[in-house]
Amino acid sequence: MTFPATRGRLTPDRPLCDLTWLRVGGPADALYQPADLEDLQGFLATLAPDVPVFPMGVGSNLIVRDGGLRAVVIRLGRGFNRIETDGTRVTAGAAALDAHVARKAAAAGIDLTFLRTVPGSIGGALRMNAGCYGSYVADHLVEARAVTREGALVTLDPQDLAFGYRNSTLPEGWVLTEAVFEGLSSDPSALEARMQAQLEQRDATQPTRDRTAGSTFRNPAGFSSTGRADDTHELKAWKVIENAGMRGATVGGAQMSPKHANFLVNTGQATADDLERLGEEVRKRVFQHSGIQLEWEIMRVGDPQLGGSEGSTEN
Repeated sequence: MTFPATRGRLTPDRPLCDLTWLRVGGPADALYQPADLEDLQGFLATLAPDVPVFPMGVGSNLIVRDGGLRAVVIRLGRGFNRIETDGTRVTAGAAALDAHVARKAAAAGIDLTFLRTVPGSIGGALRMNAGCYGSYVADHLVEARAVTREGALVTLDPQDLAFGYRNSTLPEGWVLTEAVFEGLSSDPSALEARMQAQLEQRDATQPTRDRTAGSTFRNPAGFSSTGRADDTHELKAWKVIENAGMRGATVGGAQMSPKHANFLVNTGQATADDLERLGEEVRKRVFQHSGIQLEWEIMRVGDPQLGGSEGSTEN
């Protein structure tokens, strides 16, 4: 396969395991890291239209299967991670980390604190309509910019992305590059204190020191935890998993965390196949126990290892 000339970095047959939080995954046909927006536009405009592309953030919510990914993986870097504030608005590059955006916004007196404990980068947060403590990206997005598969730069409003619980709509091959958010004005010290409390609550209840990819399954209730005292747990993913007896369950090197039953953990030597098979076993056991069909929150992409067992991709 031949690729267009680029000022960025293009690496054929690039293993992806070190680029995902779960540390699993075979090689992509190529990994492309654009130098800047112009470079990205030119690359996509001249890349053969039948070559699939897969935008990838920091791999925080992703399982790449052991056989790898038949696509050009596009990973944005330093040219796409700026964060600027203006009044009550924050403009953030798609490669900016959610936590960094929350902190810089708070320092400017802008409340985007819900992003502080969301793992990953802004591009992924947009794609997944990330949220917690009762707030979501959809509640704060003013507009986003993306490069189409043909290399054109477009501006999208929230309606264009058709946000739902843990999802949005974006045409195949489009690469999000930037987003503008609106937050309420607030006292920086109060926002910092709130984020510190959120971090302490997260560390007390989630396996933050383990290799995970955040929440494994969407909450059957259809909304994230609110963090309030009156929050209900009956239809939380962790609760139905625990009720089905799958807290701490293992397949190979994969485990459902004993600390939080909705966190899939690579205990050290797990393959992508181990992780996906355990996830599917959890889905089966939960359905048998409660009739609830859990939906994956972690994205799973690529081919199974030759000779391995392919996990279901049904949601």
